Amino acid sequence: MNPVDWEQELKKYEDVIASGTKCMKIKAMVMLARSSKHAPEHVLARTIPILTEILGRNVSNDSASSLQEAAAYCLKCIACRGDGGLAVKIGQHGATHSLMRLLPQSDGRMQKVLIKCMLVIVSFCNASRTVVASNSGVEMIIGLLSSCTNDTRQYLLEILSALAMRRDIRKALTRLRALHYVVEAAGFGSMVSRERACQAIGLLGVTRQARRTLVELGAIPVLVALFREGDHTAKLVAGNSLGVISAHVDYIRPVAQAGAIPLYAELLEGPDPSGREIAEDVFCILAVAEANAVEIAGHLVRILREGDDEAKASAADVMWDLSGYKHSMSVVQDSGAIPILVELLGSGSEDVKVNVSGAFAQLSYDGIDRMVLAEAGAIPILVDLMNDADEVEELRDNAAEALVNFYVDPLYHDRVSDAVNVPLFRNMQNRLIHIRASNEHMARSLRRMSVEQLTWNSDLE
Repeated sequence: MNPVDWEQELKKYEDVIASGTKCMKIKAMVMLARSSKHAPEHVLARTIPILTEILGRNVSNDSASSLQEAAAYCLKCIACRGDGGLAVKIGQHGATHSLMRLLPQSDGRMQKVLIKCMLVIVSFCNASRTVVASNSGVEMIIGLLSSCTNDTRQYLLEILSALAMRRDIRKALTRLRALHYVVEAAGFGSMVSRERACQAIGLLGVTRQARRTLVELGAIPVLVALFREGDHTAKLVAGNSLGVISAHVDYIRPVAQAGAIPLYAELLEGPDPSGREIAEDVFCILAVAEANAVEIAGHLVRILREGDDEAKASAADVMWDLSGYKHSMSVVQDSGAIPILVELLGSGSEDVKVNVSGAFAQLSYDGIDRMVLAEAGAIPILVDLMNDADEVEELRDNAAEALVNFYVDPLYHDRVSDAVNVPLFRNMQNRLIHIRASNEHMARSLRRMSVEQLTWNSDLE
């Protein structure tokens, strides 16, 4: 099979567009659209000015509009090639302005072709999104969504999700009370589009009012569904956006009840460091509710038993955070985590031991937790870690902090007495005495202050 002479084919195309009949021009554009999958990108780029000129013509008859439909179809096919560079070039030649002018006047097949062309261009070209935002494009898309047929709705929602990457467009969607379209887009269409809509929900959900509106519109189950069904990137985006939504106490339980906790556990034991970071952060938010903390602790125990070193370190880090909550005593004990954590403190990786020691330092401030830790054999391991000069400073400090708290407890004073002569122990003891004295001084000062002093605002003076 002889190779295609693309320069010759381009010359034929240019001649037909310049002097051919309408039917010949349409046929040439259809053939170009078919060839766009194989033609070199530099050849396709040279056809863009011709096509955008046809698209931008002011016409008043059906004969000319059929040429514009063919041009839009051809531009859409060319825009799909490569990494988006051709779509950007199409936008630079004014195609977005032309599409916005033609769309309100179109219907049927012509409208569908124009919408699909705009979708590809705004998906890749930020400048084209600016054009849409600056020329009442959001209102136009919302108007089309309110009256569209099912076969174009998906494309309009995908356009909206691409546009919603811009802050000014998100503000416009809020002002126009059109956030329900963003929620719909997160649950419908291509995975890339759903990810964009999900990201927009996370960005919108930072403000209290928008967060409440999104929850009322059903954002939580939509995000959980994408978290469950999506590819790896979608899971990260959905997990992050759900974390934003759960940052209000009213939504902590609904997020958990929608099935999010097992999905975050999967992220925590996964290979992606950013996924583990998201899971850690959101677990610390969700665990504010004791029922959530119980479920989370169950997953953490499994990961501490079965996970790799990175997953165990992340699980221990969450345990460290949970140990500071008021309901931590019952949750951590009842989960069966303490014996596993003690074992990891003696044999885990460096990161695991640092995080476990931090959790133990936090738990050691409570009498019952001290008893459980002591019964599980934590004290001799903590002593060894504090005395081991080869261990990292944070690990030794955490061990010393826990041992100081054991030392002030009459039940364990004698078991820790040998540590008193260790300089690190004495330094930590003095540091904690100073911190406690400062806290007591602050508490006394606050008790002496009147309500008027506490609520006084100097800006009103």
